[in-house]
Amino acid sequence: MKQNPLTEIYRDDWLLAVHKPAGLLVHRSPIDPHETEFALQYAREMNGGEYVYAVHRLDRPTSGLLVFARDQQTASVLGKAFMAGAVHKRYLAMVRGWAPDDGIIDHPLREEPEDRRCKDEEAPIREAVTRFRRLATTEIPVAIEGYSSSRYSLVELFPETGRRHQLRRHMKHISHPIIGDANHGRGRHNRYFAERFGLGRLMLAAVGMSFKHPVTGGLLELSAAPEASFLQVLSIFPRDSGIRDAVGDVPGWDELAR
Repeated sequence: MKQNPLTEIYRDDWLLAVHKPAGLLVHRSPIDPHETEFALQYAREMNGGEYVYAVHRLDRPTSGLLVFARDQQTASVLGKAFMAGAVHKRYLAMVRGWAPDDGIIDHPLREEPEDRRCKDEEAPIREAVTRFRRLATTEIPVAIEGYSSSRYSLVELFPETGRRHQLRRHMKHISHPIIGDANHGRGRHNRYFAERFGLGRLMLAAVGMSFKHPVTGGLLELSAAPEASFLQVLSIFPRDSGIRDAVGDVPGWDELAR
């Protein structure tokens, strides 16, 4: 039997929180109608075969924290909290260039359909807001786009709205696209890191989430360390750049990101 790719982060009578690896769809989707493996089925396996309910999205190439409800009532309450913006999420992203120290990206986005066959259909434009903070910077002596060296930043991202591909589109909007983003990023940089580390991936990870527990009412704060493939790319940052404080106390960090 194939090993379950999810890692349990938190469990109680009503919720199951896991770490989802990059490359795994949450549930069946028009993105890849032939795919047969989904986080939903693996979460169900972790739940003793009992059904679980996905209460939010996490894009296929994004790794990190994913929360499921273990019953329909809890799913309804928590789903409404997500829609109301009452769930606070934290992401880490590695981007091209040296991003500003911090800022707010207030840039409305046109809704993107999940099914690419509908991409030419008229869609509404929605408010979209993301806060960000720069955590570390680095410059490597590699010419990628005509310069003798290339600059990168590690940033924290805090979406205040939940539009499709919001973080990826917002970072492109301020000219600091996320490394590994095939749709909104820079191809030369994506290829460089894919070749250097032997694996192309989107450098975006959901690492934190906090919300009012839908049943107990207490504040629930969840965190998930970035996976190995994310940490390996972060090895381009000097150890004194604040990178360790950014990723937290990750077991095996020294071996993964030498």
